[in-house]
Amino acid sequence: MNLVEDLKARGLVEHHSAEPEKIFSEKRTVYLGVDPSADSMQAGNLVVLLLMKRLADAGNNLVLLVGGGTGMIGDPRESGERQLSDPRVVARNSKAIRAQMERIIGKRIHVVNNADWLLKIKLVDFLRDIGKHFTVNELVKRDIIRRRLETPDESISYTEFAYSLLQGFDYLTLYQKYGVDLQIGASDQWTNILSGVELIRRKLGKEAFAFTCPLVTDSAGKKFGKSEGNAVWLDAAKTSPFAFYQFWLNQGDEMVEKYLKFYTFLPVEEIVALMQQHQQAPQAREAQKKLATEVTTLVHGAAAAAAAKKVSGVLYGSVLLGSLTVNEKRELIANAPGAKIPRSTLSTTSVADTLVASGLASSKGDARRLIEGKGVSLNGNLVEQADAMLSAEQFSNDLALLKRGKQVAVLSIEK
Repeated sequence: MNLVEDLKARGLVEHHSAEPEKIFSEKRTVYLGVDPSADSMQAGNLVVLLLMKRLADAGNNLVLLVGGGTGMIGDPRESGERQLSDPRVVARNSKAIRAQMERIIGKRIHVVNNADWLLKIKLVDFLRDIGKHFTVNELVKRDIIRRRLETPDESISYTEFAYSLLQGFDYLTLYQKYGVDLQIGASDQWTNILSGVELIRRKLGKEAFAFTCPLVTDSAGKKFGKSEGNAVWLDAAKTSPFAFYQFWLNQGDEMVEKYLKFYTFLPVEEIVALMQQHQQAPQAREAQKKLATEVTTLVHGAAAAAAAKKVSGVLYGSVLLGSLTVNEKRELIANAPGAKIPRSTLSTTSVADTLVASGLASSKGDARRLIEGKGVSLNGNLVEQADAMLSAEQFSNDLALLKRGKQVAVLSIEK
């Protein structure tokens, strides 16, 4: 497939200012703007980030714009005024995001910060040169602004109202300075992106392009993001590679094909074949396993993906505890529920006690009832006695797996 065919087959085409065949008929200099409101991007940003990578692979030039200037304001949101950001925090976040982008896409990306020009703007010059190309009539028709104006308690300030003018000015600046002629983003940014296309046309009489991919949502229809409270971070310090891997592994059957097309570089034909295999044996979750491995590799690297897969295999598969390396053991203890048991008290600690300590039982009475009901296992072996005690022989590499049904806890010996 060529680029356009591949984007369409993956469902990555949403809005476009011209037909995609025209937009991608020649090599472009493409820009993506990123809001530095946090020191890491998250899974919702990743689709657009990988779109940038797809465009780079097709021979297009890339420019990442970190919104060090616009980030001090923030674009209008559905409800409530954004808190203005501290310039020092924005600068720190911008630096972290730049490093994250370069790690995922590579060094073939030119990174700029709009603080370099927005903080030097003179107000009267901006209103004369840029503001005159926008009408209030046009701006108030935009969905978010219109909804905010129609809701008395959610009135919008001039600061947020003027955001799209700043974004349009960004595109104009990049067009003139770096030859940028295509801006991409998620579909919720469509009207802001069009501001730049229209500004370039009105001010310079030139054609520039806009292209968006769909906004990614979860199975409940919520978008991935900080404001929704369901962010899965790309920074390993915020979301560990194991937790990141588990997020993708736990996706439902109704979402997995869509995410394979959005978030991986597997050929579409291979994804179709994988889904046919998955439909024949959905309980094996081969599609989810492939998704988790591919996306974790893209974001955290092959070694981290392999370790996350191995740790997952210990908890939910047949990988042996004794096969874990020191780092994998540390990852397991850090990410799985469990309990630490001092070596000196090992022989006097009951299984019932560890059920409570690890959160698998609410009380010792509850723990005893679970054991008597044949609902507890240790290292895959059924615990049959309510007063069963732990022993050193039950631990491999100082670890043991305690299970209540499908719930798993890791027991570790404290030295």
